[in-house]
Amino acid sequence: MQRRHFEADHEDYRGTVREFLAREVKPHYLQWEEDHLIDRSAWLAAAKAGIMGLSVPEKFGGSGVTDFRFRQVVFEEIARSATTSFGMGTGCQDDIVIPYINHLGTEDQKRRWLPGLAAGELIGAIAMTEPETGSDLQAIRTSAVYDPATKEWVINGQKTFITNGIHSDLVIVVCRTDPNAGSKGFSLIVVERDTPGFSRGRKLHKVGLAAQDTAELVFENVRVPASNLLGTEGRGFIHMMENLPLERLSIAIGAISAARAAYEWTKHYVFERKAFGKPIGDLQNTRFVLAEMLTEIEITESHIDRCVIALNADELTAVDAAKAKWWATELQKNVVDRCVQVHGGYGYMMEYPIARSFLDGRIQTIYGGTTEVMKEIIGRDIASQIAQ
Repeated sequence: MQRRHFEADHEDYRGTVREFLAREVKPHYLQWEEDHLIDRSAWLAAAKAGIMGLSVPEKFGGSGVTDFRFRQVVFEEIARSATTSFGMGTGCQDDIVIPYINHLGTEDQKRRWLPGLAAGELIGAIAMTEPETGSDLQAIRTSAVYDPATKEWVINGQKTFITNGIHSDLVIVVCRTDPNAGSKGFSLIVVERDTPGFSRGRKLHKVGLAAQDTAELVFENVRVPASNLLGTEGRGFIHMMENLPLERLSIAIGAISAARAAYEWTKHYVFERKAFGKPIGDLQNTRFVLAEMLTEIEITESHIDRCVIALNADELTAVDAAKAKWWATELQKNVVDRCVQVHGGYGYMMEYPIARSFLDGRIQTIYGGTTEVMKEIIGRDIASQIAQ
C-alpha cells in the first residue's frame, strides 16, 4: 500500500537531510562513538544545512516551520544512516528545549536563547531525572529558593541521565520551588554554562548510543536571575505535561524509523547470505519472519503518521502519545531482535549497523516514560471514562 503521508516538499527535504548525513555525520560517526562525544561542529553544520532549528520563528533565526512531518523525515533518514546518537542529541534540542522556550519563554528569553539554539551555537538540555526519581517526576528533590534581596533563584540538587549534559550551554532545570504545594510546587528555571556552582558530574558510559553524551549535573548554591524562570512559577509540572505529547511522539517516530531501517538492512542481507546452498531468504522461516515484521511495521507506520497529523492540528493528547510511544518502542525492540537473529553471528558484530541498532534501541522503552508508565497513563484514562 502506497504511503501518502509526505508531500513533494517533504521528499525534497529528505534529499537534503540524506546528503547532509552522508557528508557531515557518517564520515565522523565511528570516531564520535569512540570518543563518546559528538563534535560541536556537527550542531553548527546541521543548523546551517537547515536540519536543526526549523521550528524557531524567522525573527529569531529559524525557519518558522511547524509541520512536524519535516522532523519525521529527519528521524527516518537518521535511522536509515545508522547515526542514532546524532539524532538523540539534536532531537533533544529540536523537540524539547526549543519548544519549551518557544511556547513558554518571554520575548526577552526568546531573544537571548533562540538565535543561538537555531544556529547550533548553543546546545540545550533539560534536567528532569534525579538519582532517586526515575519516571516519578513528582519525587524531584532539586530545590530552588527565591532570594528577594538579590532577586535570584538559589538552586541545589543533582540530576542524572541528562542528554547533552556535557555539551549543554543552557539547561532547563526542573526544580521544587514550593515544598508544600505537591504537584503545584515545581518550576522550570534555565541555568547557563559557567554559572558559579553549576558543574558536570560523570559522563555516563551507556550500553548504547555511545556518541551521544549523557551526564550527571550538580547544582550547589547556583544563583540565577529571576528572569531565568521559564513559564509560570508553580506550573512546571503542568508545563512538562503539556510538552510530553511532542516528546513521546518524537520517541515513537524514532522507534518506528529504526524498526523500518532494521527491516530494510535485513531484507537485503538475507538474499545475499547463503546457507545450505541457497540464500537464507529462500528459507520459509526467514520469509515468515520478514512477512511478520513488514506487516507490523506498515501498520504501525500508518498509526504514527496519523499521530503526526494530529500533532500538527494540536489534537494529539498525552494519552494518544503514550499509546504511540509504548507500542512503537516495544515493536522496535522486537523487530531489531529478530533482525539480529536472522543475521546470525554477523548480527553480533559491531561492523554491521544491526548490532549498533540493537544496542542503541534498548533505551527506547525506558526513557521518556517507561512502557509500564505509558500503560498506567492509558489505564487511568480508561478508568476515568468509566467513572464518568
